[in-house]
Amino acid sequence: MTDVSHQISAVRRTVGTRTLEAGEARVLTISQAYDAPLEDVWDACTNAARIPRWFLPISGELRVGGRYQIEGNAGGTVQRCDPPTSFAATWEYGGEVSWIEVRLTPESPQRTRFELEHVAHVDDERWLEFGPGAVGVGWDLGLLGLASHLRADGAGVRPEEATAWMGSEEGRRFMTAVSDCWGEASVAGGTDPDAARAAAARTTAAYTGVPA
Repeated sequence: MTDVSHQISAVRRTVGTRTLEAGEARVLTISQAYDAPLEDVWDACTNAARIPRWFLPISGELRVGGRYQIEGNAGGTVQRCDPPTSFAATWEYGGEVSWIEVRLTPESPQRTRFELEHVAHVDDERWLEFGPGAVGVGWDLGLLGLASHLRADGAGVRPEEATAWMGSEEGRRFMTAVSDCWGEASVAGGTDPDAARAAAARTTAAYTGVPA
């Protein structure tokens, strides 16, 4: 994999809200800069042959208007694509629809910032139960996979290796740490500190299988 302590501190996480036609939505933003050129990061994020090397297997049509399905996870429709800097899609899971947008910004010819925004309608009861970490930890795992993939010159990590790592002591420590980070991002976004940290503890238990 990669240096997880460095990985945790390299990621920026913010939590906010946005008013949509259907009402107020929660907005999670996660970003990290990678030592890779813009075109390489774009290809890693949009090439169906490369996505499984750092994220999950994907099928469907990766074009505007096309439907995609991530194995064992969400599916949706590609709504917009502006190569090589951004794309947007619906994120449909469990009968609910949310929205993601990925933005890539070159910081130098050999360094690119990846930023993902996830917008979802989440009722207060569910927000108080798990907070942003419910999806935020998953995105942190994705950024960790992308870091490993880009550092390995595209080789990536096999799914069985990633699964085994998540069940290891190091993997559980990583998920616990990033869950806590999302709890603090929730506090910074205006959630009551005690409620945010309690939600983070429940999220940690859900991901690691260790009771809160």
